[in-house]
Amino acid sequence: MSWWDSYRAVYGAELRAAAREYVDHGWPLVPGPGADVLLDTGSVLDIVEVPAEVGRTVCATLRDQGQVVPVAATPRDTWWFPMTPNHALPAELSLHTDVVLHTDGIGVLAPPTERPDGWVHWRVAPGLVGYRVPDADVIIEAVTAAVRRRAVNDDEQPGAQRPAEAVVAGVRRA
Repeated sequence: MSWWDSYRAVYGAELRAAAREYVDHGWPLVPGPGADVLLDTGSVLDIVEVPAEVGRTVCATLRDQGQVVPVAATPRDTWWFPMTPNHALPAELSLHTDVVLHTDGIGVLAPPTERPDGWVHWRVAPGLVGYRVPDADVIIEAVTAAVRRRAVNDDEQPGAQRPAEAVVAGVRRA
């Protein structure tokens, strides 16, 4: 057996084990193309996907609140958070095209799915929290706070004016 065949066999076993684990803990799957593992959204959980920089801030906010939640990272430099279903994004978040709510039966790639540019992997595995799906309000509040913080810190638009107090104090926000 070549190393490639061996790799594919091990990877296939990992995917099957992950799929069984998700289903055993009540996280439904939808059939995906090839060997992809896709979590089914809309009934047990929804998923909010954000840029990695926002995801890191969300995790810090939740950690400060004493909360640990499952978090996955994708090779597209995004992080996603499962949450209880049937919650819409507030208008403030829906204006940000890089904040995406996956719901209503949309399949979301789950770890350990491989993509041509990398792996979908857990930053915080759901087994660490007993596969508990966090309340959507908690996740949405943390995402909203992170997006607001990014807008203040990054001036979101090139050439945008910084707040007057930053200019007066000579502070460059980074």
